[in-house]
Order: sequence, then C-alpha cells, then structure tokens
Amino acid sequence: MGIFAAVGVLSPFPFYWWLWNWPQSWVDLCGKDRDPSKVMALVAHFLKLIQFISLFSVSTLHWPPPFYFWPLFAFGQFLNFRVYQLLGEAGTYYGVRFGKSIPWVTEFPFGVIKDPQYVGSIMSLVACLSWVPLQYILLWVLGYLFIIIVESKEDPSTRAKPIH
Repeated sequence: MGIFAAVGVLSPFPFYWWLWNWPQSWVDLCGKDRDPSKVMALVAHFLKLIQFISLFSVSTLHWPPPFYFWPLFAFGQFLNFRVYQLLGEAGTYYGVRFGKSIPWVTEFPFGVIKDPQYVGSIMSLVACLSWVPLQYILLWVLGYLFIIIVESKEDPSTRAKPIH
C-alpha cells in the first residue's frame, strides 16, 4: 500500500507542472467553450481527492487530536480561504497563465507570506502528523515546495492565448 499511497500523494504535481509550463496546450485541450481555470479546478479537486484517499489509507485516526492540531489546521485553512477569497477561481487555478487578467493583491496574506496558499496547505498537513506517517507528509510538502519553485519562474511570453 505504501507505493500506491506515495503515488497518490504525488499525483497532482506533474499535472500542475505541465499546466504551468505549457498553458496553451491546456487551453487548446479545453476548447473555446470551456473556461480553462474552471476545468483545471475540477481536475485539481479530483486529484486532491486521490491525495486524501491515499493519506487516509495509511493513517491511524484517533481522538482527540494533539494540542497543535487546531491552531495549525485553522490558520492553514484560513490562509487557503483568504487566497481564494482575494483571487477567485481564475486567480487560484492558473488564470494568469491562461490569458486572464488577474488583479494584483496586496491585502493579507499577500506581501506578508510568500505563497500563502501553499504555506496554508503545508500547515494543515503538519497538523495531521499524529495520524499520518511522517514520510507521506514530507512527500506532500516536497510536492508543494516543487510547485513553489516552478511557479516562481513565470515568463509572461509563455502565457496562453485565449481561444475565441
């Protein structure tokens, strides 16, 4: 089960890497009648479900969680919610790479925390350490760190051209 769980934990990251580096191929694949950010969100939710099922398969759940669970999980989810609230679906799901105009955000957590959506996700994962073996948490965190590096190099000339 360990190999399958590891593959499941890592499953979204090649998808994100491909979309970030070749956004036009995704726009072309989605076609002119479908919003590439919306379709990416649907695929990302499916891949996130695979990640959660993978983690659940190797977890040992018990109650109550340790004292550090609630503040880490709550603040991590707050950061994720705040990013989505400020950027919306297109901003969160690579809209800028798909030729959409995404407003620059300076409100908290932007400007205070670099990559707040990934920091929030990492905090939520670390909160689950008492239930999930460390190697799976580290694998997922390494996936986020990989995507942070990938997304730090954005060349506007490689952005997709919307299909009309």
